[in-house]
Amino acid sequence: MPDLADMKLFVQAISAGSLSAAGRELGFSPAVGSKRLARLEAQLGTRLVQRTSRRLSLTAEGAVYFERCQAILADVEEAEAALTQGRHDAQGLLRVSSPVALGRRWIGPAIARYAAQHPQVVVHLSLSDAVVDLVEGGFDCAVRIGGAEDSRLVARQLAENRRVVCAAPDYLERRGVPRSPADLTQHDCIVMSRNASANVDWVFQPAGSASGRAVSVRINGRLVTDNGEQAHDWALAGLGLVRRSVWDVAAELADGRLVEVLADWTSDNAPIQVVFASRRFLPARTRLFIDALVAQFGQARLSSRDG
Repeated sequence: MPDLADMKLFVQAISAGSLSAAGRELGFSPAVGSKRLARLEAQLGTRLVQRTSRRLSLTAEGAVYFERCQAILADVEEAEAALTQGRHDAQGLLRVSSPVALGRRWIGPAIARYAAQHPQVVVHLSLSDAVVDLVEGGFDCAVRIGGAEDSRLVARQLAENRRVVCAAPDYLERRGVPRSPADLTQHDCIVMSRNASANVDWVFQPAGSASGRAVSVRINGRLVTDNGEQAHDWALAGLGLVRRSVWDVAAELADGRLVEVLADWTSDNAPIQVVFASRRFLPARTRLFIDALVAQFGQARLSSRDG
């Protein structure tokens, strides 16, 4: 049966990206780490990783085993914590992924409060507007706008969410206020896209009508970015209309720096959720952090609705 220490080396190597980095964390030389990983693969009778000169990547079998090893090691850590510090204490490394804007405005402050309450936890927050692979990236949880498309993950809703179209007051003074989605074709729009195309479709439905006919509008954006914060800055500078999560622009809508338009239409509503690996027992650090996020968004729900 594989040794727990070899499992830990395997998980650490994938999370860190290399055996040498894992060895520094666990006190092994790269040569010893390589031998122990080879021993683990021999015991299992399958290759777990593809080795290159720069990093390790999981095979299909390795991805399955990586997830199970994380669960096993988490259970062992939880059991040890129950004996030493009590089962409700949080300790260890917590790795969290979040979109950039949502992370800076909501997740970062939540982590600051959480870290103050749990001094034995080290928190690593990764901000990216790309959807990360929790297993490949070694994340404990990720905050996302929309659901969990990966069947290996469990999703817990944090808040309802709607996307709003908004612009700076000076832009609306210069160009006028769109009264219907079709009017957007006559406006400068700021586009969020991961490719070079500025031609995207924004889909709308009449507000308050689940059965209302959807309207799709082809947006010809002059400014395109894959970063939500940059799109936000351009909108504040009066360079065009932007479509953003209400949670990302609630403060600016409240103080008048941005103004919502087309309020009678809804656009791609998607809840804010935290996703995490499906397992019976979560480490205390992850479970308590998820509970903290649920509490924070529950308290902020009214202000976002007002925004």
